[in-house]
Order: sequence, then C-alpha cells, then structure tokens
Amino acid sequence: MLQTKENKMGVMPIKKLLINMSLPIMISMLVQALYNIVDSIFVAQVSEHALTAVSLAYPVQNLMIAIAVGTGVGINAFLSRALGEKNFEKANSTANNGILLGLFSYVLFLIFGLLFSKSYFTSQTSNTQIIEYGISYLSIICIGSIGKFVQIVFERLLQSTGKTFYTMITQGTGAIINIILDPILIFGYFGMPKMGTAGAAIATVVGQITAAILAIIFNLKINKEINISIKGLKPDLEIIKNIYSVGIPSIIMMSITSVTTYGMNNILNKFSSTAVAVFGAYFKLQSFVFMPVFGLNNGMVPIVAYNYGAGNKERLTKTIKLSIIYASCIMIFGLILIQMLPEKILALFNASEDMLSIGIPALRIISLSYIFAGICVVASSIYQALGNGLLSLLTAFSRQLVVLLPTAYGLSLFGNVNLIWWSYPIAEIISLVLSVVFLKHIYDKKIALMERQQKSISTAANR
Repeated sequence: MLQTKENKMGVMPIKKLLINMSLPIMISMLVQALYNIVDSIFVAQVSEHALTAVSLAYPVQNLMIAIAVGTGVGINAFLSRALGEKNFEKANSTANNGILLGLFSYVLFLIFGLLFSKSYFTSQTSNTQIIEYGISYLSIICIGSIGKFVQIVFERLLQSTGKTFYTMITQGTGAIINIILDPILIFGYFGMPKMGTAGAAIATVVGQITAAILAIIFNLKINKEINISIKGLKPDLEIIKNIYSVGIPSIIMMSITSVTTYGMNNILNKFSSTAVAVFGAYFKLQSFVFMPVFGLNNGMVPIVAYNYGAGNKERLTKTIKLSIIYASCIMIFGLILIQMLPEKILALFNASEDMLSIGIPALRIISLSYIFAGICVVASSIYQALGNGLLSLLTAFSRQLVVLLPTAYGLSLFGNVNLIWWSYPIAEIISLVLSVVFLKHIYDKKIALMERQQKSISTAANR
C-alpha cells in the first residue's frame, strides 16, 4: 500500500516543497563548507607550506567528489523518475547498482593513495616540505575515502525519495566530528600526538565514515520506498548504463575543475607558493557560497525529474524558476560579503602581508563572477535532471578549458599575478551565454513537448 501512495514531490505546493527538499541539504552543505574552511584555518596555523600542500591536494579531492557526486546525480535522476513512473522494481535496481558503483569507485582511489601520492606532488613542486606535508595528507584521504563514497551514494538514495532531512543529520554529524577532531589531531591535544596535515586528513576520514554509517542506517530503517538488499547487489548493465548516461557527463564536468585547478596551481606557482596558498584559501571560501546553491540543486533535481516522469509541466517549470531566483540571491549575498570583508576573511588563514597583498584583489575580482554564476549552476542541474547531462558537460568544458585556463595563462604572461584572477569573470560571462542558449533548447525539445503530449492525451480521452 505504501508504494501506491503519491509521493510529496507530485502533490506538495512547489514553494513549500522546494524549501522542504532543499533547506536541510543547504544547511548540511553549509556545515560541510564550514568544516572545509576550518580544516584550512587549522592547517594554516601549522605553516603556509602546509596550507599550500593541502591546496595542491585539492584537485584529487575534487576528482573524488566529482566521481561520487556525479554517480549520485545519475542515481538521483533515474531513481526519482522511476518513482514518478511508479516503476518500483526499476527504482530498487537503480539503488542497488548505485551502491556497487560507489564501492568500485573507492577501489580506484585506494590504489591511487597507495601508489601515486608522491609522484602527484613531485609533478607540481620541488619544495621538500610541501611534498612531505602533501603526501601525508593525500594518502590518508584516498585510502580512507570509502566513507566519502558510501556516504554520498546513500545520501542520494534518501534525497531521491524526498527524505532530505536525514541527509542534513548525516552530513552535519560528520562535519561536527571533523571540526572537533581537527585541532586535537593537528596540534596534539588531550594526549594525542601532534600529526599536522596527517591529523587533518584523519579527522576528515573519521567524519566521513561516521556519516556513511548513519546514511546506511537511515536507508535501511526509514527509506521504505526502495528496497536495498545484499541479494540485490548484482550488476545490471542496462541500469548502470542509465546511471552513467547522466552521471558520466556530470563526473567529467566536475572533474574538469580538477584539471583547471591543477593548471591554475602550476600557473600561479611560477609567481610564488603564496599565490597557490591564496588560490587554495579562495577555493575553501567559495565553497561557503556555492555549497548552499548545490544544496538547492540537490533538492531541485528529484522534483524536476519526478514531475517530468509524471508529465506535470506546470510543477516542473515553477520549480526551475524558483530555483534560479533563490540561487541568484545566494550568489549576490556572497558577492557583497567578499567585496566588503576580504582582509578579515584572509586573516582567518593566518595571512602574511604578502598573502594579503595577493589575496585581497584576488577575492574581489573572482567574486565578480558570482553575478552570473547562480543561473549557470542551476541550469547545469536542470540538464542533468532531464537526462541531458551532455549539455552540462559542454558548458563546463567551454567555461573552464576553452576560456578560463587559456585566459589565465595568457594574462599571466604580462607578469602581474592580479591579472590572472580576471579569467574567472570572463569565463562566467561565456558560461551564462551558453546556459541561456541551452535552456531554450531543452525547453523546446523536452518541456514544451510535455504540454503537447498532455493536450493529445486530453483530446483522446474526450473522444
């Protein structure tokens, strides 16, 4: 009887539903962003070299998140659509195959952490202190990444059925544990050894594993709309293909950030390691602005996918409009905050005078891109929710590899590090143009078609 009951994504008023779905995720992702910032704040107290090492490790961490979240996007889109179509067997198979894909992804990073951490850092710097800090941090993060992959997959299962409140609990608990353990393990409080960057990595891994365990428990005890079982953990190539048809473009799209960051680190390293530290600090800070928008998107995707599967155009379009408005407001708030308080923000990272001289103009220039970013981020998730992940990939590829990185390199040739930061607003303007074009395309090809199909069904029924 429970499986025939209409899901709230098909009946709850859209404003209330979007807030109901998104707010818990936004809060939990804000906490996630907070612990990312706190992580770097504590590491910066060790030394600027330690902060630089963690900054250089970011592309690998981002790649890890890209694979986990990208796979989760595919799971989310097709599981929610299956529920909208009342195809519960397909929904269960999607959930179980998603778990298998998460475990397989972990194995890849386990191998990387064991074999390739050192070669990764030596490819970017010859500073032995930075290399030492970096290896101890990244190897632990990769070897212990099973928590991250399991956490994200099982949280996506909860999101797909509208139970986003529980993801707030899992992410919040993991983040709080990380924040508590950070100073204890980094500086050696309460009888613990002083572990520096290795302590920061251990705190992160412990928090992720705790969140993963909670996510598993919530799915088994509360998420009754899908059935997860050991027997169901069998590969279904058709389901895997469906997940990755949306997931792979999303993975590639997010992985492009790793390539771009790696490239930017190498461009900035030609000026100084301090410029790299500034860039790393910015990435931690910008997550505090972007994470709520990503949380909004995580709440939006299942609503859009569900109502697309149910053929409800009005609810779908209203969800999209509200999401764009809310995302733009969040980004503008972030812009104002960074423009007004760059020096105080950088002071959190124990910034030297050299770091402030590079960091203040960097934050002010890069944050100008936020004016356009809200629409672009939401548009990307709309494509994914409607099964057109390739459009997201094209936008990300154009923004970062065609515009951002070449522009940054070209501007670096003038010998002024401050010019490099202008590559971000330039790239975001190009991304906005593409987003408008692609949104019109997907509206004409998919959303408008829903209206014509509904009219045809109505006409046939009247006859």
